Amino acid sequence: MSALSALSAVKASRVSVVGGVAASAVLLLSVPAFAHVSVSAEGEAAKGGYATVNFKVPNEMDDASTTKLEVSFPEDHPLASVMTAPVPGWSAKVTKAKLDKPLEMHGEKIDEAVSKVTWTADGKGVQPGSFQKFPLSIGALPENADELVFKAVQTYDNKEVVRWIEPQQKGQEEPEHPAPALALTAASEDGHGAAASHDDAKEDAKSGEKTESAASSDSSDSTARVLGVVGIVVGAAGVAFGVLAGRRRANS
Repeated sequence: MSALSALSAVKASRVSVVGGVAASAVLLLSVPAFAHVSVSAEGEAAKGGYATVNFKVPNEMDDASTTKLEVSFPEDHPLASVMTAPVPGWSAKVTKAKLDKPLEMHGEKIDEAVSKVTWTADGKGVQPGSFQKFPLSIGALPENADELVFKAVQTYDNKEVVRWIEPQQKGQEEPEHPAPALALTAASEDGHGAAASHDDAKEDAKSGEKTESAASSDSSDSTARVLGVVGIVVGAAGVAFGVLAGRRRANS
């Protein structure tokens, strides 16, 4: 092989290697970052209060739909009040369990709490390229924790199951299947959290009704005054007309 041929072969080899590395880099960059089941609050999730939260479930498969979601609640911070909201195409089931140590809510002893909520698709479920939110109203939130960690199990119609149950460790990279975690905010000054906001809304509604009633009363009083003045004017006009008519008859 001549020197020129050898040089050409080396160049071709280098071009092939560079091209292969570039292709690999493009492939890596083109791989999507898989989403996972997550939970977030609508507004704040204040310690000691109540909150509305959404479990967001993306479909990560191209050829299967999500038809079931099971969310297990933390045993170290039991929640006595959990309410579901209607989700079109899905049915919800709330499972409760007995507590080793009863809770006290609004002066009453609670000996059971929600252990799991299961949503099952009545139709097609969460199809490829889509996501679904599953709302819950939960409380009372713990006062001695900064977050609540749930465990979610996602089931597809091809029988594949994905378990989102790995807790996030501080200072560590996100696990492959992280468990949904709800961050809790500081309690409000009155210590009632969302419950206080609900009461405030009721008071605002009552205040609005009082204001509307007062305005209606003022409006009625104003109307009565106007009618009274109109009556006086009409009466005076009638008297004047009578006097004028009498003078005309006297002069005729």
